Amino acid sequence: MDFFTIHAGIRRGHLEFATRRKLGIVSRGGGLLAKWMVHHGRDNPMYEMFEDICGILAEYDVTCSLGDGLRPGCLADASDAAQMAELDTLGELVVRARKLGVQVIVEGPGHVPYDQIEMNMKRQQQVCDGAPFYVLGPVVSDVFPGYDHITSAIGATAAAFHGASFLCYVTPAEHLALPTPDEVKQGCIAYKIAAHAADVARGLPGARDWDDRISEARANFDWKRQFELAFDGQIARAIRSRDLPGQEEYCSMCGQRWCALRISKEVAAKLAESQPTGNKALDA
Repeated sequence: MDFFTIHAGIRRGHLEFATRRKLGIVSRGGGLLAKWMVHHGRDNPMYEMFEDICGILAEYDVTCSLGDGLRPGCLADASDAAQMAELDTLGELVVRARKLGVQVIVEGPGHVPYDQIEMNMKRQQQVCDGAPFYVLGPVVSDVFPGYDHITSAIGATAAAFHGASFLCYVTPAEHLALPTPDEVKQGCIAYKIAAHAADVARGLPGARDWDDRISEARANFDWKRQFELAFDGQIARAIRSRDLPGQEEYCSMCGQRWCALRISKEVAAKLAESQPTGNKALDA
């Protein structure tokens, strides 16, 4: 077991904030604990017994994932008092867990407008003393059910660029049903795209090498190499073979006559031919 998620950050004093929301509490763990606290008139037992729980985690070398029981479930609830009150408590729990020798990651928001993502990532880093942030998207729009692997991958790219460490994938079935194996694949691929795009944007060493290699293969019309380098070469090859199954030096989008890459090579060759001899020697 790598990590254990515990919703110790939601407290009885936070519940009033949640009642002002459009969508209330959308976390299953958060909802169950909220009901328990109201029924018993007590604070969160996970918070009260946190040292005991950390003792068990430390004994078995399990990382503590601090779940966000008050994560926003729609754009209207993003960055509200409930979310931020819990985040402050999570920051406190990070310190307590580390003192007991337990590694910690912090779970982050679900639905956040794109313009609020950077602020959320930076605030978590500050409040939680740089603990790795584990984000659920975030989903940047509420009106695309069936496509939430895309709406969330957009948010995930921004979150990773601004400091998130761990992306939790979302499938097209989010908010609708349990995902099928194919929907799980679609969600994982969307998040591979998000993670890689963020790595490239952050300038991580070697992140863009993959892109540069496939660009070279594309420039040389080396279709075999392109499919070898593609993340999902099978689907890329299948789409290509619908029209042009061979190694033609063009694709069916523009055709041979109007292929921009082929024309570009011709332009480069003509320019090289027309270059004065002296310049050729200088370039050499």
